[in-house]
Amino acid sequence: MWIVPRIWKFTDSINTDDILPGKYAPYMVGEDVFQNYAFAHLRADFASNMQAGDILLAGKNWGLGSSREYAPKALKKLNVGAIIAQSFARIHYRNLVNLGIPAFTSYKAYGLFNDSENVSFDYKNAVLSSANHEIRLEPVPRFLQESLELGSVLEYYKKYRRFPSEDIG
Repeated sequence: MWIVPRIWKFTDSINTDDILPGKYAPYMVGEDVFQNYAFAHLRADFASNMQAGDILLAGKNWGLGSSREYAPKALKKLNVGAIIAQSFARIHYRNLVNLGIPAFTSYKAYGLFNDSENVSFDYKNAVLSSANHEIRLEPVPRFLQESLELGSVLEYYKKYRRFPSEDIG
C-alpha cells in the first residue's frame, strides 16, 4: 500500500513527555482532545498541520523515558503513518506495536530525507522514497504486518484468540 505523506523530522532522544507533555494527558484535558497537544513544546504546529499518513523520522532512542501509553495513543489518534527511527526505547516500541503504529528502524533514512519533504511510503514492502532517494527498510515480521492491517495487536488477538508466538520486541 503506497501512501504519499510528508516527513516530520526529529532529533535524538525524543521522550514520551516530548511526544505528549504530561499536563496534556487525556485525564487532564479530555480523551477527545489530548492528541491536539502532541509535540506542543517541540513543534507547536505539529497537531494542527500533521496529515493522516505523515511519517515521523527520528534519530536514536525514540520514546525514551516513562512508558506512558497515551503518548503513542495521541499519535495513533492523529493517524501517523509510521515512525522511522535509528533506534527505539523498548517499552515505547512495544506500545507502538500494540497500538498498531508501524515502527521501523533505519540509520540510513535519517541522513537521506529532510523535514517537510514529500515522500512515498509502501509500509507493506517497507520502501520509502522521494524524488532523490529510495531505501528499503527492514520489513516487520509477518504477524506484525497482519496486526497492522487489522489495526493493532489487540485486533490480532480478537481474530485468532491468541497472541503471536513470534518475538515482537
